[in-house]
Amino acid sequence: MTAYEYLLEEERPGGIRILTLNRPDNLNSWNAGMRAEMRRAFDDAAAEPALRCLIVVGAGRAFSAGEDVTGMADLTAIGTRGFRAAARGIHSVFDTVESMEVPVIAAINGVAAGGGFELALSCDFRVMSTRGRFVMPEAKVGLIPGSGGCSRLVRHVGLGRAKELVMLGGALDANRALELGLATSVCPEGDAVEEAVKLAERIGGLAPLAVGMAKLILNTCTDVDAETGRRLERLGQSVLKLTNDHQEGAAAFVEKRPPQWTAT
Repeated sequence: MTAYEYLLEEERPGGIRILTLNRPDNLNSWNAGMRAEMRRAFDDAAAEPALRCLIVVGAGRAFSAGEDVTGMADLTAIGTRGFRAAARGIHSVFDTVESMEVPVIAAINGVAAGGGFELALSCDFRVMSTRGRFVMPEAKVGLIPGSGGCSRLVRHVGLGRAKELVMLGGALDANRALELGLATSVCPEGDAVEEAVKLAERIGGLAPLAVGMAKLILNTCTDVDAETGRRLERLGQSVLKLTNDHQEGAAAFVEKRPPQWTAT
């Protein structure tokens, strides 16, 4: 495993990796060094053929408070063009999480605020403990959720709810997040990681190429018309039809045995 200063990696059986954001004294907010490590860790996960699911969790009492406020002055000092260039780098981290074929679960054991909320939104599933909270405080400091918070949130909850959260600086507890579909499930305090592992094990029992293809097509279908979406479905299905995993899955179904996936 890669040695990081601000992240921890743990491998679980079945191709499950737990990535811990490890700046607990700073509510797992990220500075430039941590952001670079996150980019590396997500890039590595996206390219890892044996990985079946990635779980992201925060150390201590928070998931993440997003960008470290002590570094925001540096981002302001570089000017508007420089800031936009830096923002593209920040966005690329979340875009990798959203686009990688490996499913990603956010295990939210505390507050996910600002960029931490945006990171959670880029994940495929969000398992929250009863202590979990989503917070969008940007309007209180003269900003907007500018790293996918607006664009991803409106897809998840619709325009009206997104305006409520963004324009009023809103917060959601775990049960309200579940009602709105932002949380996949809610569990008792302290259980978010193990609940996420159970979900990852369910994912690991399915054909990995099919799961990855489904993620890509489902994400793309949110931005295209229905006919284009159906064309993508046909294209994806035609690729999967030729895989060894499809042949194995069909044979295992007929023979009434567990399939042995090879991701080929």
